[in-house]
Amino acid sequence: MIKAIIIDDELNAIKNLKWEIENFCDYIDVCDTFTNPREAISAINYLKPDCVFLDIEMPEMDGFQLLNQLDFRDFDLIITTAYDNYAIKAFKEHAIDYLLKPIDSEDLLETISRVRKNQQENELGTEVKKLIENLTLPKQPKRLAIPLVGKTIYVNLEEIIYCKSDGNYTEIFLENNQKEILSKKLKEVEAQMNRSFFRVHNSYLVNVNYIREFVKNEGNYLILRDGTNIPVSRAKKNELLEFLNS
Repeated sequence: MIKAIIIDDELNAIKNLKWEIENFCDYIDVCDTFTNPREAISAINYLKPDCVFLDIEMPEMDGFQLLNQLDFRDFDLIITTAYDNYAIKAFKEHAIDYLLKPIDSEDLLETISRVRKNQQENELGTEVKKLIENLTLPKQPKRLAIPLVGKTIYVNLEEIIYCKSDGNYTEIFLENNQKEILSKKLKEVEAQMNRSFFRVHNSYLVNVNYIREFVKNEGNYLILRDGTNIPVSRAKKNELLEFLNS
C-alpha cells in the first residue's frame, strides 16, 4: 500500500482529490490531508509518506517554500495547481508529475500509475541493496576476550548489559550482577562489539537489547532491564532514537 498526503488550502480540492483516489486507486492510502502547510511539514517529517500531492498557491506559505523546510524528502512529489506557469520549477523540484486543476481522472490515474511503478522499482532496488550488504558484511563477533591474571575468559556478547569507561580501562557489566575489568579503552572495546551495541555517551556503551525505557524529561537517560540508569548525551539522542526505531 502506498501512503499519500494531500496538501491544499482549499478543502473542496482536498475532498475531490481524495474521493478520486479512494474510488479509483485501491493501492493508495491517503493517510492524512492538510490545509495548513506548517502542520503538513511536521506530518511529512513524522509519517514519511511515499507520495505527496502538493498545491502551490497557498496564502501562508507556497508549496515550494514548504518543500525547502522539509527534513524528509524521500517521496514522490505530485504538484497540483490551477496555474500552468509552475511546470519548470516543479520539475526542478524533482516532481514526478504536474496536475492542473480541475484534475482530470485519466491524468490522475496515469500519474498514480507512474508513482506505483516508481515505488516498485525503489522496493526492488532496496531489496537488492540489502542482499548485497548481507553478502559483503564482515562476520560479526560473538564473544569478547577478557584477559585476567593467569587466564583469559570469553564472554558472549549477548550477556553484556553495558560497558563503562574508566580511563584506560573498561568496566564490563554482565548478567547476574557480574562485573569484569578490561585493560582497554572504551573506544577499543566498542570496535569489538556487534551492531547490538550503541555508544550513548562518551563513557557508556549499551547493549540495546537491555533497554527498557528512554526518559526525556530531567535530562536524557536510559533505564535498563536491571534498573540501571544510563545517561544519554545530547549529541547522541537523535541518532539513538533513529537506531532504536529502525
